[in-house]
Amino acid sequence: MSTSPIERAAASFAAELARHRTGRGLSKKQLATLMGFDPSYVSHVEGRRHRPTKDFARRAEAVLAASGAIWQRFREYDGLRHGRSGGAHREPPVPGQWLPPGTGLVVEREAATLTHTDEGYQCVIRRELYNAGTEPVSRYLVRVAVDRYPNDADRSNRHHREHPLTFAELQLTAYRDDGGGREPMHWRAKHDRDAFKEIWLLFENAEGRFPLYPGDRVTIEYAYRVGRDKWGPWFQRAVRLPTRHLAVQLDLPKDLDPKVWGVETSLSAEEGPLRTPIRRHEQDGRSIFDWATDDPPLNARYRLQWRFRSLPPDTEPDGPGPGVRVPASDRMRSIGILQRGDDLLRQPARQFDLPREERVARHVADRLSAVLVRLDELHPFSKGVGIAATQLGLGWAVALVRPADRAAEPVLLLNPRVVDSATETDEQYEGCLSYFDHRGLVPRPLRIDVEHAQWDGSRVITSFEYATARLIAHEIDHLEGRLYVDRMAPGVPLVPVEEYRDTGHPWRY
Repeated sequence: MSTSPIERAAASFAAELARHRTGRGLSKKQLATLMGFDPSYVSHVEGRRHRPTKDFARRAEAVLAASGAIWQRFREYDGLRHGRSGGAHREPPVPGQWLPPGTGLVVEREAATLTHTDEGYQCVIRRELYNAGTEPVSRYLVRVAVDRYPNDADRSNRHHREHPLTFAELQLTAYRDDGGGREPMHWRAKHDRDAFKEIWLLFENAEGRFPLYPGDRVTIEYAYRVGRDKWGPWFQRAVRLPTRHLAVQLDLPKDLDPKVWGVETSLSAEEGPLRTPIRRHEQDGRSIFDWATDDPPLNARYRLQWRFRSLPPDTEPDGPGPGVRVPASDRMRSIGILQRGDDLLRQPARQFDLPREERVARHVADRLSAVLVRLDELHPFSKGVGIAATQLGLGWAVALVRPADRAAEPVLLLNPRVVDSATETDEQYEGCLSYFDHRGLVPRPLRIDVEHAQWDGSRVITSFEYATARLIAHEIDHLEGRLYVDRMAPGVPLVPVEEYRDTGHPWRY
């Protein structure tokens, strides 16, 4: 049966919408929520039971950051529907416009700089704004959030209740520049919490009002200060408006030997490493770290974190000062690794139904990979290192092992089980990410044969020897609800990590 040009154009719009939605990893319900529509509406449009409206197309383009593709498909459909020549409605062009008109306020470029000073941290945010909407904008909402201990919510809450962030200490200043010179902006508090402030930057000052009209551009800049007693070693940017380019710079003292890494999260993905690298250069006794990304998705969050390697490893970065010891297990707990005593460590993992659950399996494997990246910042794992999903509270049968040889590829184990082992064994001291304050002498076979699954559900058997066999046996134990202390001979004591003398050395065979 032949279809009309209008029907073909509507189908093209529906296909473009579905492609970008699935590319972002969003369900129809999630997309509808972000767009402010009933969940059934997205399903009806993609199923071509409803024809798209201009408002729907604008919101879909903005939420999915489709670089104009969704909007173009709508214009083709709308032009045919109204019988306009050329098959598309020609709206007055806006120079440099990258989103459809009516989208609202968009950020064409954001540049954020955080500088470590003797008094604390100074933050400067510069945003180039464009009003792609139909109404003038008279205020802009900004947020300032501090978190002294970002991986320990209870501790942070207690700390900020006793030492709340105040507007007075922020010393907030704001300016706008439309090309004709800088003008100060007044501001007004919206929310005032112990560790969180929301502030309206007003397009006005004592000299008058200067709203941002549709089609106009302006650059705003605001700055504030926070003491190190209230700011932990992290800096996060959240994408709350359609944004074309986001850049972050950290300016840290070179003599503290800073190490910087980053993670990102979005509505469609859990925390993972930044997709673009952080660049470093030295300048006037400072270490400058630059990171940037183009077209970040709405509601994405990008967090840069750091530690100062010139400080002793067991002191809190930017804390009260050297000498404040942090238990090794707390460093593991800070990145989400469960510690001994947690009942989840004793629960056997559930196997994946592959290939049906391949997407879930890949997601969990990505989580494990991201944690291994974080672990490299906390400890030198010269013997190799592994992480099982159960150690993150994820009850799936998957583990990731990185051998001591950094040139070797990490070993991914899906639904693993030991099917054979050598009769020869040896004893070596093992550590555990979930038992990190101690080391224990554990007997293990020198070779194990492991049956494990591939992504397509097929199964293979792989043989591992010596150190790699020990690492993999340790992780398979985790997936079966067992800790290394269960393998130790009766009466053999644990060794506190402070007394263990082989840190930094591989196992000997």
